[in-house]
Amino acid sequence: MQRLFTSISESTADFKWQKFFRDRWPSYKAWLDARGTEYNSKVSISALKIYMPELLATHDHLCNLIGTDEAAVCFLTGFQPPSYASACSQAVSTKGNVQLVRNYDYHADRFEGVLMRTSWNRKAVIASSDCLMGVLDGMNEDGLAVSLTFGGRKIIGFGFGVPFILRYILEFCNTVSDAVKVLVSIPSHMSYNVTLVDKSGVVKTVQISPDRKSVVTDAAFTTNHQGASNWTKNKNHNETATRAIFLKDILDRGMSGDSLTNSFLHPPLYNQNYQQGLGTLYTAAYYPEKGSMQLIWPGHRINQSFDNFTEGKKVIKFNQAEISSF
Repeated sequence: MQRLFTSISESTADFKWQKFFRDRWPSYKAWLDARGTEYNSKVSISALKIYMPELLATHDHLCNLIGTDEAAVCFLTGFQPPSYASACSQAVSTKGNVQLVRNYDYHADRFEGVLMRTSWNRKAVIASSDCLMGVLDGMNEDGLAVSLTFGGRKIIGFGFGVPFILRYILEFCNTVSDAVKVLVSIPSHMSYNVTLVDKSGVVKTVQISPDRKSVVTDAAFTTNHQGASNWTKNKNHNETATRAIFLKDILDRGMSGDSLTNSFLHPPLYNQNYQQGLGTLYTAAYYPEKGSMQLIWPGHRINQSFDNFTEGKKVIKFNQAEISSF
């Protein structure tokens, strides 16, 4: 199995983002229609105006690039998307250089595979794209890094897709404290764990859910449960507890730097369940103090930074035989 990974630099969304949208939108539209999604741009834009008003200008600009497709206008607000579940692991080390490392485990056919350097709101952002406007993980020029994992709960409620909330954080927040305020005030339509770190070394993991108050913790790692996991199928299928225990152990032992990053390239963190839609699609490592990051696969590495961001395309081959135990 192989997938294309693309790096794009475009400060203000223009022709590159427009092409990106046109290439990916048909698949998203099919996904939305298959889930019976109803489109009401007045409702979606009204929700964006209430909870993330600073993003309205960005939303308007993107919509001007693509026309007046009602479904796309609604989708790009991030409000009330269909449900979806991933796996993922992430951890922060502040020993030596501050670093946030994460594995993104998801269905390869639904993977955008795009890293974007942008400056949509006068703040430079490098982030892995999702939902055409949202963020799976990323960092801004102020040294704030953020990443998400699925929270392991089936409940679906009122709110936004978390990738759009993360986009808002990177566009308008400077510190972990700023980001925590956003996470506890903007409703998420599903449960997620969001890990934050800034260049000063402040770390928080926030458990957000549509049906209960957000829980702000000092945890430096998270997998796919919030408290005790009571969704047995999810717990067993993605080994969330096994991965959490492993992360706690290596952080307790003081693992950091390349050793921490390399641990994400091996089981139990590196997931090979590609046929079940939960294989590890990339490892990302962010270094807020340096303004740099890496995208990593066994045998492949892409280095990027705010000062030196290189556009390009890379075909990644996922060969299970190359992945060994750590």
